[in-house]
Amino acid sequence: METMETMEDALDSVVEIKVGDTVLADVLAFDDKQVRVAIKESGGLEGVIERQELSATPFEDPSEILNIGDEVELVVLRPIKDKENGNYYLSKKRIDAKKVWVEIQEKAERGETIEAPVKDVVKGGLVVDAGVRGFVPASMVEDYFVEDFSPYKGKTLEFQIVEIEPSENRLILSHKEIARKEREEKRAEILNDLEEGSIVEGTIARLTNFGAFIDLGGIDGLVHISRIAHEHIDKPSDKLTIGDNVNVKILSVDKERGRVSLSIKDTLAGPWDDIEEKAPEGSVLTGTVKRLTSFGAFVEVFPAVEGLVHISQISHDHIATPHEKLEEGQEIEVKVLSANPEEQRLSLSIKALLDKPAFEEGQAPAESNRRPQSNNNRPRNNKQNNANTFASDDSSDSGFSFADLLGADELKALRSESDDE
Repeated sequence: METMETMEDALDSVVEIKVGDTVLADVLAFDDKQVRVAIKESGGLEGVIERQELSATPFEDPSEILNIGDEVELVVLRPIKDKENGNYYLSKKRIDAKKVWVEIQEKAERGETIEAPVKDVVKGGLVVDAGVRGFVPASMVEDYFVEDFSPYKGKTLEFQIVEIEPSENRLILSHKEIARKEREEKRAEILNDLEEGSIVEGTIARLTNFGAFIDLGGIDGLVHISRIAHEHIDKPSDKLTIGDNVNVKILSVDKERGRVSLSIKDTLAGPWDDIEEKAPEGSVLTGTVKRLTSFGAFVEVFPAVEGLVHISQISHDHIATPHEKLEEGQEIEVKVLSANPEEQRLSLSIKALLDKPAFEEGQAPAESNRRPQSNNNRPRNNKQNNANTFASDDSSDSGFSFADLLGADELKALRSESDDE
């Protein structure tokens, strides 16, 4: 009687199994590409877990997921027609996914984030493995435009849960706001470390018509076009190339607005620093006429180094304005008369490189070189007047004396005659 009751109790304890039910089972053996289990409280029914239903995580051998004798929770997929291989097909992966959905749902309700690796890059965004398939639209990856997402594959990122619908296996995630906050925190940290007046290294990130943006390791600083070089440049690309590393001096840091003003020019040697070596007195240089004024011409002989050719040093001929001999943009040779690096002055001469004009024999200097005399207080003695005139003109700027033109004896006799009278 007790035996009958025990058998009845056993029969009553057998649970009816239906597709979709969750059951407990013991791992019996590893067969080729599947795991065989004994379903508990089923009256001796067995089931099979096919390889693709073991885990969503990639694995080489089933023993990486389960061990013989393990008790495992499974979901019933469908009956097996060939009873020799068991009674039901079961899945561990789907049970794990259900648990994941529950965990993600709870985190979403608490406003928490999740971490997951990027499994693949597809058209329109990223596919991530959060225990279940998650999708990140392209517009939600970063807070800036990303042209190529291939570097993201394999990376583990933090995500906000945007939308979750377990019944439709839909999980939409976003990294955009997290990336923005991380960048702001990093910017604030970098700004605090930057010191005005210090020199740091950066990478040229962008070029515009008004300057260059330099990446300082998470924050961009601006080098205005006037701060790129000592000499004038028309556009930043004349001197800089995107991707190049450069040294920059920090001019100012605006922590509230997150702006950094930089200078490349201030890290370079000044154009006048070694001017006495580059332009020693007496040396001949090639330069370009940059400006013409009423008193002379400014000639650029080195980048950002201009010297003055005074109007008196342009030509041996008398000229009223430098425009008579020169024009802006003209390339010329000049001789260095003096260099003053402290005052940043360079005195140059064109005339010193030109041959002096020669007078023909017996020809007097041009009247324009003589200083005209006033008619008032004219000397009464013409001979004395002539002698005095000759004497005063003996040191004329022409470079020739009257002794050279008349002969020393004639000039001496003329002066003696004047004294006798």
